[in-house]
Amino acid sequence: MTEEPEPTGDELVRVLATLSNPHRLRVIAALSRESTYVSELARSLGISRALLQVHLRKLEAAGLVSARLEVSEDGKAMKFYEVNRFAFRLTPEAIEAAERTLTPETKGNT
Repeated sequence: MTEEPEPTGDELVRVLATLSNPHRLRVIAALSRESTYVSELARSLGISRALLQVHLRKLEAAGLVSARLEVSEDGKAMKFYEVNRFAFRLTPEAIEAAERTLTPETKGNT
Protein backbone atom coordinates (compact mmCIF):
# COMPACT_ATOMS: atom_id res chain seq x y z
CA MET A 1 0.00 0.00 0.00
CA THR A 2 1.40 3.38 -1.02
CA GLU A 3 1.42 6.12 1.58
CA GLU A 4 -0.16 9.42 0.54
CA PRO A 5 2.29 12.34 0.16
CA GLU A 6 2.17 14.95 2.88
CA PRO A 7 0.19 18.03 1.80
CA THR A 8 1.88 21.40 1.62
CA GLY A 9 0.67 24.07 3.99
CA ASP A 10 -1.22 25.83 1.20
CA GLU A 11 -2.91 22.57 0.12
CA LEU A 12 -3.93 21.78 3.68
CA VAL A 13 -5.37 25.27 4.24
CA ARG A 14 -7.29 25.11 0.94
CA VAL A 15 -8.77 21.65 1.62
CA LEU A 16 -9.67 22.32 5.25
CA ALA A 17 -11.26 25.67 4.36
CA THR A 18 -13.24 24.01 1.59
CA LEU A 19 -14.46 21.20 3.84
CA SER A 20 -15.42 23.59 6.65
CA ASN A 21 -18.84 24.11 5.06
CA PRO A 22 -21.54 21.53 5.93
CA HIS A 23 -23.08 21.70 2.43
CA ARG A 24 -19.73 20.77 0.90
CA LEU A 25 -19.32 17.88 3.36
CA ARG A 26 -22.76 16.63 2.28
CA VAL A 27 -21.78 16.95 -1.40
CA ILE A 28 -18.61 14.90 -0.84
CA ALA A 29 -20.58 12.29 1.12
CA ALA A 30 -23.24 12.00 -1.60
CA LEU A 31 -20.70 11.80 -4.42
CA SER A 32 -18.65 9.20 -2.55
CA ARG A 33 -21.74 6.97 -2.63
CA GLU A 34 -22.50 7.63 -6.29
CA SER A 35 -21.25 9.91 -9.05
CA THR A 36 -24.13 11.93 -10.47
CA TYR A 37 -25.44 14.92 -12.41
CA VAL A 38 -26.00 18.38 -10.94
CA SER A 39 -29.81 18.28 -11.09
CA GLU A 40 -30.01 14.87 -9.47
CA LEU A 41 -27.51 15.84 -6.76
CA ALA A 42 -29.35 19.09 -5.99
CA ARG A 43 -32.63 17.17 -5.60
CA SER A 44 -31.08 14.52 -3.35
CA LEU A 45 -29.48 17.18 -1.12
CA GLY A 46 -32.55 19.43 -1.09
CA ILE A 47 -30.67 22.54 -2.25
CA SER A 48 -30.98 24.73 -5.33
CA ARG A 49 -28.87 24.03 -8.40
CA ALA A 50 -27.40 27.54 -8.14
CA LEU A 51 -26.22 26.97 -4.56
CA LEU A 52 -24.92 23.51 -5.46
CA GLN A 53 -22.94 24.99 -8.37
CA VAL A 54 -21.22 27.42 -5.99
CA HIS A 55 -20.15 24.56 -3.72
CA LEU A 56 -19.12 22.30 -6.59
CA ARG A 57 -16.87 25.04 -8.02
CA LYS A 58 -15.12 25.39 -4.65
CA LEU A 59 -14.73 21.62 -4.30
CA GLU A 60 -13.38 21.41 -7.84
CA ALA A 61 -10.91 24.26 -7.22
CA ALA A 62 -9.62 22.39 -4.16
CA GLY A 63 -9.14 19.26 -6.27
CA LEU A 64 -11.69 17.24 -4.29
CA VAL A 65 -14.19 16.62 -7.11
CA SER A 66 -14.01 16.58 -10.87
CA ALA A 67 -16.57 16.95 -13.62
CA ARG A 68 -17.01 15.74 -17.13
CA LEU A 69 -19.60 16.59 -19.76
CA GLU A 70 -21.85 13.84 -21.04
CA VAL A 71 -24.50 14.12 -23.72
CA SER A 72 -27.92 12.74 -22.80
CA GLU A 73 -30.08 10.74 -25.19
CA ASP A 74 -32.00 13.90 -26.11
CA GLY A 75 -28.75 15.73 -26.96
CA LYS A 76 -28.42 17.87 -23.81
CA ALA A 77 -24.93 18.36 -22.38
CA MET A 78 -24.95 17.39 -18.71
CA LYS A 79 -22.17 17.83 -16.17
CA PHE A 80 -21.39 14.61 -14.30
CA TYR A 81 -19.52 14.97 -10.97
CA GLU A 82 -17.43 12.48 -9.03
CA VAL A 83 -15.17 12.54 -5.98
CA ASN A 84 -11.43 12.45 -6.57
CA ARG A 85 -9.56 10.05 -4.31
CA PHE A 86 -7.84 11.93 -1.50
CA ALA A 87 -6.41 11.22 1.92
CA PHE A 88 -4.72 13.44 4.46
CA ARG A 89 -3.07 12.25 7.63
CA LEU A 90 -3.98 15.01 10.06
CA THR A 91 -1.68 14.88 13.07
CA PRO A 92 0.10 17.62 15.00
CA GLU A 93 3.33 16.58 13.28
CA ALA A 94 1.74 16.75 9.81
CA ILE A 95 0.38 20.22 10.60
CA GLU A 96 3.81 21.33 11.82
CA ALA A 97 5.43 20.06 8.60
CA ALA A 98 2.75 21.72 6.47
CA GLU A 99 3.13 25.02 8.33
CA ARG A 100 6.78 25.21 7.29
CA THR A 101 5.72 25.17 3.61
CA LEU A 102 3.11 27.95 3.77
CA THR A 103 3.65 30.63 1.15
CA PRO A 104 3.76 34.27 2.29
CA GLU A 105 0.32 34.87 0.73
CA THR A 106 -1.25 32.09 2.81
CA LYS A 107 0.62 33.04 5.99
CA GLY A 108 -0.92 36.50 5.76
CA ASN A 109 -4.51 35.19 5.53
CA THR A 110 -5.25 34.83 9.22
